[in-house]
Amino acid sequence: MHTLTEENYLKAIFRISQSVDVKITPTAIAEALGNNPASVIDMIKKLTEKKLIDYDKREGVKLTDSGLNDAIQIVRKHRLWEVFLLEKLNYNWDEIHAIAEELEHIQDDTLADRLDKFLGFPEYDPHGDPIPKANGKVPKSYSVTLANVKEGQSYRVAAVKDTSSAFLQYLLKLNIGIGTDIKLIEKISFDNSLVISIGGKGNTTVSQKFGENILVD
Repeated sequence: MHTLTEENYLKAIFRISQSVDVKITPTAIAEALGNNPASVIDMIKKLTEKKLIDYDKREGVKLTDSGLNDAIQIVRKHRLWEVFLLEKLNYNWDEIHAIAEELEHIQDDTLADRLDKFLGFPEYDPHGDPIPKANGKVPKSYSVTLANVKEGQSYRVAAVKDTSSAFLQYLLKLNIGIGTDIKLIEKISFDNSLVISIGGKGNTTVSQKFGENILVD
């Protein structure tokens, strides 16, 4: 059994490993968790002693097989709870992340499996992130952002990278959710802002940062 802090570190390392193709440094972990680098170094030592990670200054941090399995199970519980909160308790998608952060730490060997079955074995959470299966396999994840697609083509919102309440509430105001059709009309060279059409209803200009946080297919 791990502490809540240890589980948060394992989950953060896993998420970083899924989103970037570079070595995972203490600085990257500190930025992901909002912690200071000194405390990250201390936790890296503890996780290394528990054989949950391997750390080399040149190679960075890597989850061991045991650490990877534990991280996947934490992520699985988190994303299943998000589906439950949205679909069964009618929370808004900008409210569920913080609550799931607490629920993911419940220690019960059968809870995730029962929750998965109750929900009908969903493959993605409400933000479009893939939900790992009981055997550790992870469904396809999306990596193409709206900021990096071709002009004049239509795309479907597959996931969001930023799950903060502020960003999700902004998406709600624009009537954008998972599955929404978006057409990229123009990329403005001056500041890389994007002119988009949402569901075929007029044009809206959004920032480059906005486009970088929308994953499409």
